[in-house]
Amino acid sequence: MFSDIGALELVALVVLAVLVFGPDKLPKMIQDVSRFIRKVRDFSDSAKEDIRSELGPEFKDFEFEDLNPKTFLRKQMEQNDDLRELKELRGSFDLKKEMNEVADAVHGRASAPAAVNGSPVNGTPDLLKKQDKPDTGERPPYDSDAT
Repeated sequence: MFSDIGALELVALVVLAVLVFGPDKLPKMIQDVSRFIRKVRDFSDSAKEDIRSELGPEFKDFEFEDLNPKTFLRKQMEQNDDLRELKELRGSFDLKKEMNEVADAVHGRASAPAAVNGSPVNGTPDLLKKQDKPDTGERPPYDSDAT
């Protein structure tokens, strides 16, 4: 319930409680709050037991958490044989391996021979390979007829 409260927030709440209620009334307030929380829990537990007894013996193992839609769907999916088979089938595939094989086939690494010294394979250049850039001191040839 209070798992998201950090140490700093807890210290701030204690200091605030001491300032608001005072050090003499604070222990009495803590006892009253804890007694109230205990009564609410007891009331909730007795209400759950009354509902279970009214539902009958066929709902003896009924849990109120099953009323949560996520929990209900998870249990229904676990009990469905077709979905269990699909889950087993999905588990048998190594998706990462399959993707690597497809990527290798697309890049021509697995099925086609590799390019030798950057030369194109089967006359087609590898467009995904980083092309060598000419030296910055080297200028491309000038075509005087182009101007």
